[in-house]
Amino acid sequence: MTFRNRLRLFAVSGLALFTVSASLPPAAASGAPEARHPSGGGLSATVRYTEFGIPHIVAKDYANLGFGTGWAQAADQVCTLADGFVTVRGERSKFFGPDAAPDFSLSSAAKNLSSDLYFRGVRDSGTVEKLLKVPAPAGPSRDAKESMRGFAAGYNAWLRQNRDRITDPACRGASWVRPVTALDVAVRGFALAVLGGQGRGIDGITAAQPPTAAPPAAGVTPKEAAAAAQRLLSTRHADMGSNAVAFRGSTTANGRGLLLGNPHYPWDGGRRFWQSQQTIPGELNVAGGSLLGSTTVSIGHNADVAWSHTVATGVTLNLHQLTLDPADPTVYLVDGKPQRMTQRTVTVPVKDAAPVARTQWWTRYGPVVTSLGAALPLPWTASTAYALNDPNAVNLRSADTSLGFSKARSTAGIERALHRSQGLPWVNTIAADRSGNSFFSQSQVLPRITDELAARCSTPLGRATYPSAGLAVLDGSKQACALGSDRDAVQPGIFGPGRMPTLKNTPYVENSNDSAWLTNAEQPLTGYERVFGTIATQRSIRTRGAIEDVAAMAERGRLRVTDLERQQLANRAPTGDLVAVDVAKWCAALPGGTAVGSNGSAVDVSEACPVVRRWDRSVDSDSRGALLFDRFWRKAAAVPAAELWKVPFDAADPVRTPRGLNTAAPGVGRALADTVTELKAAGIALDAPLGEHQFVVRNGKRIPVGGGTESLGIWNKIEPVWNPAAGGYTEVSAGSSYIQAVGWDSSRCPVARTLLTYSQSSNPKSPHYSDQTRLFSGERWVTSRFCEKDIARSPQLRVVRVHERR
Repeated sequence: MTFRNRLRLFAVSGLALFTVSASLPPAAASGAPEARHPSGGGLSATVRYTEFGIPHIVAKDYANLGFGTGWAQAADQVCTLADGFVTVRGERSKFFGPDAAPDFSLSSAAKNLSSDLYFRGVRDSGTVEKLLKVPAPAGPSRDAKESMRGFAAGYNAWLRQNRDRITDPACRGASWVRPVTALDVAVRGFALAVLGGQGRGIDGITAAQPPTAAPPAAGVTPKEAAAAAQRLLSTRHADMGSNAVAFRGSTTANGRGLLLGNPHYPWDGGRRFWQSQQTIPGELNVAGGSLLGSTTVSIGHNADVAWSHTVATGVTLNLHQLTLDPADPTVYLVDGKPQRMTQRTVTVPVKDAAPVARTQWWTRYGPVVTSLGAALPLPWTASTAYALNDPNAVNLRSADTSLGFSKARSTAGIERALHRSQGLPWVNTIAADRSGNSFFSQSQVLPRITDELAARCSTPLGRATYPSAGLAVLDGSKQACALGSDRDAVQPGIFGPGRMPTLKNTPYVENSNDSAWLTNAEQPLTGYERVFGTIATQRSIRTRGAIEDVAAMAERGRLRVTDLERQQLANRAPTGDLVAVDVAKWCAALPGGTAVGSNGSAVDVSEACPVVRRWDRSVDSDSRGALLFDRFWRKAAAVPAAELWKVPFDAADPVRTPRGLNTAAPGVGRALADTVTELKAAGIALDAPLGEHQFVVRNGKRIPVGGGTESLGIWNKIEPVWNPAAGGYTEVSAGSSYIQAVGWDSSRCPVARTLLTYSQSSNPKSPHYSDQTRLFSGERWVTSRFCEKDIARSPQLRVVRVHERR
């Protein structure tokens, strides 16, 4: 570090300490334990807390920044972090028993035992250690590895100093809350990278065993497999999604860019976001949300550029169908030559029982897998087996991509970071900058499956699953069917940057988890391979509503950050705009005011008709009729599209089709009858305000929550948990999480508003357990304190100097 940078670090720390002395109570300002944690040396950082417990972490280098980040994350989320570290060590069965279910944040494993077998296998094989040794850019940089080392040290330092003072009942006094290593941090990053690949197949990987004399499990027909794969890989059925839009300067009030990011992630568990600012003077200054356990900012902004991510439609895995040696089902043939599978015998300790040992089977393509979810079995027979290829299983570069974003000074810098590290496994990137540029790219690590390769090498199963879902099943018996390489790719077998769907400097770029095709409806993206997603196919109602909104905003122009705030929390229900008038008219005309329910009984639905008619077509907390329509449409949307709509999808009019509700479809009448019956049985008035029956409970108090489900097309997506006996929707499983609306003016400080919907801590004893949740309920925002002068002015400024103790 140069003398100038040291001086800047000293100045920042000095300003912070001066400010805390002036603004804190005398005990804190004088160096009470609450404010200072002295030590004899080692790593250290300064953590300055502002409103809502948001830490601003200052350190001299990446190891020390990682230290401050690990310390501060542990202070807010020690139980959730510790639970995740138990997962990646393969110790869930040891502490929680083999048959309990994980929280699914780090894999799809149905039970602890299969999760442990997989992650123990990762550990025993040295998978992540090998990746850490790969030189950059194919492997992680020194800065990324130093951040991991520092994070582990910071987490451990907090634990040493606070183990006896943990207040969160989820892990208070628990033996599984233990120190971690830099390798634990790296394996957690690996787990996130393979979520869409090996992570989907963990049960099938750990259960795969050679066939015996018993008849093999039944498979599915290609048609059934296509439907199962489509559901498995569809972003519309996932627990993660997102919206994001970037506006070019030509649409804004001052010619500078604007970005609104609205990721939809789980509200509990290890895929929560955590908010912070990270600063290395002269090197890095970035604010935003990080996935728990991550050392870098995942979605955020700096002084010049802002970015967000949306879950992409690219299929991050493929299968190779193996032709087996008739004499030995653990030997497969490639161009007629035998290849013996590799055995990995993994032993897992189990609570109150003997350890469980099981063998996993690996091939040149990846592990043998016998299912991708219950609906897609892949039987291992005497003649055939399936191997799963996941290119993200050799990708430990996402931290470097995030660091590249954090240091970028424009959308061009964002693009350079994507090209240099190629580390994003399953997301799109949307960005805007101070100069007025907009940017979209589906730059993700995907198996290099071209349409030509799929046409030439697909097995009968693959000929069904690739067109329908983008899941390639290739003939593993032919070397000519191996994945090729692009010259600009950092690893073999993936697409290089030149093949990524990208759109720059259009009036808007927007994504709501459909493919890249309608990133801008006026300039559709085409020409990419099917594995990236579809072209000219029906969009989700959320995509259609989002395009209507942002296109109108761009057309109107003169946009400001306040317009982004309004878009985020407008809670418009596009499905309501599409069909509510038809439903109300049809309902009012029903003979005798009755409809027939699923049980064949006639139900008086006449009270519902005026409620739907008067509904304001939004899902605000005070909207009357929103709950009735929500429950009705969840049932009606299950009607096949060919029956549900009068006007089918038209690729020439993708935002306005399909449309015209077919109220004559029997399922529509049943949906309304069943909804009226359901609400009345629960004692819920048909015209009750939504917030009375859509809420979360925090420390015994109800907090109303606006927003709505995927099928209603709500930008501010909320997936609530239905519990009519307890009052309706009584919790949120997933939805809007770390939200940011960012723009710029003539100053060096970005104009940024943020909102962490579920708040900074999952500890019910923390003052930051529900404070931002109450803001979200009231449709209020946090004004970002990014610049030093703004941090210094915080009325709740608290400074903690954190050190290793040696």
